[in-house]
Amino acid sequence: MAVKSFRPLTPGRRFFTVASFKDITKRKPEKRLTVTRKKTGGRNCYGRITARAIGGGHKQKIRTVDFRRRKHGVEAVVIAIEYDPIRSARLALLRYEDGEKRYIVAPDGLGVDDRVMSGPGAPKRVGCALPLAEIPVSSSIHGIELMPGKGGQLVRSAGTSATLMSYDSGYAQIKLPSGEIRRFHGSCQATIGAVGNSQHENVMLGKAGRARHRGRRPLTRGVSRNPVDHPNGGGQGQSKSGGGRQHLVSPWGLLAKGYKTRDKHKISNRWILVRRDGRTMKRK
Repeated sequence: MAVKSFRPLTPGRRFFTVASFKDITKRKPEKRLTVTRKKTGGRNCYGRITARAIGGGHKQKIRTVDFRRRKHGVEAVVIAIEYDPIRSARLALLRYEDGEKRYIVAPDGLGVDDRVMSGPGAPKRVGCALPLAEIPVSSSIHGIELMPGKGGQLVRSAGTSATLMSYDSGYAQIKLPSGEIRRFHGSCQATIGAVGNSQHENVMLGKAGRARHRGRRPLTRGVSRNPVDHPNGGGQGQSKSGGGRQHLVSPWGLLAKGYKTRDKHKISNRWILVRRDGRTMKRK
């Protein structure tokens, strides 16, 4: 996917870039595989705002994506590459031999008329989903299951991929995009290849209106507010004073920088070999 830029005839066009959408082969989604997305405005069931800076935006349809890939042993052909408004990656529309259609996240290199399959014994090519025990070492993979049968949960955004480093004693060691090295059970399923649409990170909104179209509203910084509205507010100008050095916090007083939110005794810690900051986890 290429990124398209424009002549700076207006201030909004100066830094405005969009995806070329040349890889899209079908404009309208499959109606049976879509659900209307209901807007919340960042409010919960009581009408209270629980997520700030959310509101408005263009109407969207949710595509029902098959992350489980449980139609084992049945070959499918890619009939279209489509746009998804709520994710950065493209979607591939599959049609199986029995006529059923499903969406999957489109990996890089997968095109129309390509054939894919899932399950044990599937071909080891881009777009095919196999157990980790059957995937060749050093392969790029995405859509990794945390638990067998739960569906792909990791490595699903545009341009990302993980690397299968080794396989031993029924467990695979995988290096995730964050740099974390983690163990997965060999029966967990993953899809071969990197996620497509790798140029998505180079797209610049360029103006506030494009953010509003996505449902992102303005958000005032805490240091520019009054003390009654935010713990970081007040002072002469954008001051961080207040009886000494004041650490940045959320509107409810929770530390915003450096505060570790992960539980030290989380049960999944035993599967992590190297954290994303390079620290080696102690084995018990």
